[in-house]
Amino acid sequence: MAHPLEDFMTAHHADPAVGGRHLANLTAFVLRARRVEAHSLAADRTALMALASGNMTVLPQPDGSAVITQVLPPEEQVESAAARVRPLLLEQEPCNYGKAIAALKHYHPEDKATYRTLSEDWRRRTRQGSSRNGSYQVMTKNLVTEAEDQLHDVDLAFAWIYGDVVHHDPDRRKAADPFGLAERYKAAAPLVAGLMVRTIALLNRVLELNEAGRIPVEPEVFDERVALEDTTFRYQGQLYEAAVGTPAPTSVTEPWGEAWAPFRPPRA
Repeated sequence: MAHPLEDFMTAHHADPAVGGRHLANLTAFVLRARRVEAHSLAADRTALMALASGNMTVLPQPDGSAVITQVLPPEEQVESAAARVRPLLLEQEPCNYGKAIAALKHYHPEDKATYRTLSEDWRRRTRQGSSRNGSYQVMTKNLVTEAEDQLHDVDLAFAWIYGDVVHHDPDRRKAADPFGLAERYKAAAPLVAGLMVRTIALLNRVLELNEAGRIPVEPEVFDERVALEDTTFRYQGQLYEAAVGTPAPTSVTEPWGEAWAPFRPPRA
């Protein structure tokens, strides 16, 4: 009797190698996206959406000025979230967001327009070095050297990710140093949150399609443990003792031998 997934692949796609690659990528995306969803920043979805929008308030003052306040999470929390999101950005990773979109297009070419929109939105939020990217631009001038610099928020955000967090890229740091760590982080926190929102949304879509039998991801992929909640570990075992230099067993099935005896703690 054929496996249900084999039936699916045979019915929908002539080339099993192509279908297998897309299935592997989609499976990898689900596992990584579930790890993103399990991050503490995503526990409160309303707060995550607010962070993705910048979490900024503007209070006008009677004299025509304004007080602008931006409340962001601790840097360490966003740093760990960025580490979970980062593989989705890398084209060589099987869990890459774009590869997940390509897999969905492969299974459902009739929905290409929808997936093209999602793909373009992701690229817009992650496109670096372009005047068309980002939400705002930061400009600064050194009053001593008269040097002027400007960067879009996306470039500042990736300077934080690759210059301050997961790497120490000297080129990114050189370009972003005039703006300081605070400006880099202020750009990075909303970007990371925004990518988390998009990742979780696509994960939910994949889950819905899978439950409807429209894609062949194995159900257990949605249940496999992807993040640790309890990090206190307790084990029950047996202690043995022998003279110093006595060889220990080299496999789990090898007996301890007569030189080893169960450990007995000394009496108080």
